[in-house]
Amino acid sequence: MITIPIEPKVGDVSINVHLVLEYAAFFIAYRYYVYLRKHSNDPITYSNRLSIILGAALGAWVGSRLVGYLENPYGVSTWYDLLLLLNTKTIMGGLFGGLLGVELAKRIVGEQHSSGDLFTLPIVVGIFIGRIGCFLSGTTEFTYGSVTTSWTGMNLGDGQLRHPLALYELVFLIPLFFALRYYYYRNTWKSGQLFQVFMAVYFSFRFFLEFLKPNSFFWLGLSTIQWLCLICLVYYRRFFIHIFKNAH
Repeated sequence: MITIPIEPKVGDVSINVHLVLEYAAFFIAYRYYVYLRKHSNDPITYSNRLSIILGAALGAWVGSRLVGYLENPYGVSTWYDLLLLLNTKTIMGGLFGGLLGVELAKRIVGEQHSSGDLFTLPIVVGIFIGRIGCFLSGTTEFTYGSVTTSWTGMNLGDGQLRHPLALYELVFLIPLFFALRYYYYRNTWKSGQLFQVFMAVYFSFRFFLEFLKPNSFFWLGLSTIQWLCLICLVYYRRFFIHIFKNAH
């Protein structure tokens, strides 16, 4: 039987499983992106792609930490508080911040083509690997759910039965990946639509998943992540309008 959190040791050194899998997620997702680009007819030049990746990385870094902080705001008065702030992050802020970073980079280099489709499948793979780390970390990472009497409840390290939100997300990501992969290779959607579908579906899923999380900071009854989900869906309002207009 697996005891969570998992904290293996090599000699006297404890291994941070979440951190190891986080780095693995970045590496594998990037290599998958390189593979997809190599086997595609990418209309974006290599130099512009590098600018877009840089914009995505910087935007994700800022966004992940800003939203991570806003999940539970606190005063920053010491160097320790600042260090804690720099290490507080969330994938939701990273995704939306990366999106804004890409759009800014494209404006700077004058790139007109949609750039998100090539990133979509690697992002899903990266999130999946990262969520394995979140699940194995239990209550040491704020990715666990509220206490529950449901049959899905698990002891994630604090002796209470909680919703294993990371596990729920892993189950959700598997069919999402294969559905997106199917449409990626079918190549019948307009450029950019695959990424838009991913963002719309994933942020909608996370909006509802947040109701199972023991958040402590709310504004008008919604958590920071839920407000970000709504902002993202409003950002893609033209996409939804287009879908509804053609749904006949």
